[in-house]
Formats: sequence, structure tokens, C-alpha cells
Amino acid sequence: MPAAITDDDIRFMEHALALARKGIGLASPNPTVGCIIVRNDEAIGNNRTVRNSEIVGEGFHQYDGRDHAEIVALKTSGERARGATLYVTLEPCNHTGRTGPCTEAIISAGISRVVAAMEDPNPKNSGRGFERLRSAGIEVVTGVCEPAARQLNEGFAKWIRTGRPFVTLKSALTLDGWLALPAQKSAARKNARREWITSEESRAEVQRMRHASDALLTGIGTILADDPLLTDRSGLPRRRKLLRVILDSRLRLSPESRIVQTADDDLLVFTLASLQSPKARQLQNAGVELVRAHSSGARFACRRIDLSSVLQELGRRDILSVLLEAGPSLNASALAASVIDKFALFFAPKFAATPIGQSPAGSSRSASRPRRPSSRVLHRAASSAEPALPLFGTLPASPRQSSRADRLLSGFPALRILSVRQIGPDVLLEAAFPNR
Repeated sequence: MPAAITDDDIRFMEHALALARKGIGLASPNPTVGCIIVRNDEAIGNNRTVRNSEIVGEGFHQYDGRDHAEIVALKTSGERARGATLYVTLEPCNHTGRTGPCTEAIISAGISRVVAAMEDPNPKNSGRGFERLRSAGIEVVTGVCEPAARQLNEGFAKWIRTGRPFVTLKSALTLDGWLALPAQKSAARKNARREWITSEESRAEVQRMRHASDALLTGIGTILADDPLLTDRSGLPRRRKLLRVILDSRLRLSPESRIVQTADDDLLVFTLASLQSPKARQLQNAGVELVRAHSSGARFACRRIDLSSVLQELGRRDILSVLLEAGPSLNASALAASVIDKFALFFAPKFAATPIGQSPAGSSRSASRPRRPSSRVLHRAASSAEPALPLFGTLPASPRQSSRADRLLSGFPALRILSVRQIGPDVLLEAAFPNR
């Protein structure tokens, strides 16, 4: 019969999870783990027994520090660990890697009870740590705050099982489903400028998401349109720089772009173009690493960079998690290739466009040119502005193209909602497909 989970177990595991989160950005490519050791002493007074719980040791894992979270906690607790309960967010390891097995250290320290949030997703260790502890007479309780622990290590779990990183598609959207507002042109400026969709609070949350990711992936279209930096500006510590990855099949990346100007061993470009051209050498001299990518599509005009091979290469480089911040074309390619593990969609309380068949001013189109509206396609917000952008694919120019877009999206099951949070005036919806 499984041991009962107490309120204290939940409280102390939440503390261990908070410690584990301190390792975000510092533990990869190892899992993010937190651990505390709690000593329960009983005292008798006023004809009743009083139980006092005291945290005597705690720690979290940092890759450069080598010691696993359990070892850090055991070192801080010393002899007071004997007879105590150890709370850890991930099953203790029972094998030798960069360090010795944590199970043997726990047994040697005299720990009497181990409470763990989840089983280790590493096939080399999964279940074996718990088995070793039980064989030594230690009580083992599992599954405490498991959903939170799984979310914390979703990148490690995907990578250790498949060799590929966990991919999160992040996008900011209007309520009518556009990922960019129309870019208004002013009389003084020829260039169109787009305004932010979401609030400062949401943009700060995006920086935290970047901090929790090993790499950021985008397409050349986003670079040419926005000239972004795509850096981690959270201000939080990290042991490896955020790897900025660009898919650029024809090598259109400008050496004068801000992302190239700030390259510091953290910019990787996948391309189908020659790596021996003057343009390629210029980018390489500027600190850009170029990789000749595999292509999908037989005809040259239809060739695209194969996303699956890109992710395989990133996994080979110990990239556990990728944040996809791209435009509609790359989003659609990622969706079609079934490489998206999770969606993080920021919805702002704004509208970008009006239904097809109606002008921005509200007047109907000419009756002589009727057009059947699509459930997913909206008309441009203003004829004098650059168009808004849909989340997947390009703006359909005809009902036939609209039908193709509908078929792409209709081939997938309804998303499973993971969480809904208000971020400032915006709403962050996190979701995944049911089988992910």
C-alpha cells in the first residue's frame, strides 16, 4: 500500500521546487533539481507530544558545481541528516557519471525517509534509484507535486529520451488571432513601423522564458523585418549564453544586422547556400557559425531547411530546450513537421483586423465582387498600412489558399490546456497536443 502523503510533505516539496528553480540557466544540460533535509524531533510537554520539523540542509544543482542537489544538502546538514527525511524534486541517481551515485550517499548518511516528486526520465536510472533506497530499508514516497516537477524538467526529459530538444512555440497574438499589428506608415517616414502587441509585463515574462531556454530559434524573415537582438535580457544568471539560431536557406542575413553585430560565440545559422561564398566568409569573420543544413523538397525552388535535422543537431550540442520565436511561415513549417511540444500564446486585449467582406471603416465590399469568408482568415486592417500577420502561414489571397490553410490546421486534434495566467493586461495560455 502506498505511503500517505501529508500536508508537510507538500509544503516541504514546494520548498524544494523553489530551490530547484534557482538552478534554471545554471544546471543544463543536467536536470534542474532541488533538495532539502528535514529533521523531525518530538518533545513532550503539558501532557502532550509536540513534533518540531526543522530544515537542517538544503541545496540545488549547478552544472559547474558538479555536486547533485542531494549531495549539496547532505554536506550542509552533516550528522543531523541521520534519521531525517530527504525531499528531492527528482529521483536520486543510482549510477556513476560525473559524480558517484546519490543513492549510496543517502544511505551512508542515515536518511530514514525519501520523498521524491518524480521518477528520473533518464532510461539509465528510471526507477533504479528508488529500488536501491528501498532495498536499504529506506521508506520512499513518490509523486509529491509531480506536475510542477515535470514541467520544470520537460526539456531534460525530452532530450534524454530522444536526443532532441523540447520546442516551445511562443507568440504574441491579438484577440482575432494575429501575431503582428498592422504597421502604420507615417507621412514623415517611408518605412512602416509595428507597435508592440503585448504589455511590458508580458515582455518581461518572455525574457524569463528565454532565460529558461538553451536556444532561441527564428527564421530569416523575422530578422529582415524587425532586426531584433533576440538576447536573454532577464538579468538572471546563466552558465551558457542563449544560443541564437537562424534558419536562412539563401543566406540573406546582413553582416550589418544587430544580431550579427552582437555575435559572441552565440549565433548559429543553418543555410542551404554555399559556405565558401564571399558573403559566407564575411559572416564567419563576424563571428557567425554557419552550418550547411539538410533540405526538404526535391526541386531547388521548393527546397526548405529540414527542421527535424536542425533539432537533431541542436540536441547533439546539448541543447535541451528551444524557444521558437518566428513568423507565420516557420510556425507553419514547425506545425506541419510535428516538432512543437508546447504552445505559449500571449493574448493581448486588442484587435488587428476586420472580417473579410468589410472594410476597416465598416462599409461592405462591392456586391459585384462577393467573397466567401473563412473562419480563420481576416482582411487587412487598413489599406494604407502594412498587413497584419496570421499565426500560421501567409495571408491567403484567395478562398482556395484559405482552404489549404484550413486543412493544415484541421488535421490536428484540439489542444490540451496546461495553464491560463493573467500577465498584466494580457493572458498567457500554455497548451500542448494531447499526445505530448
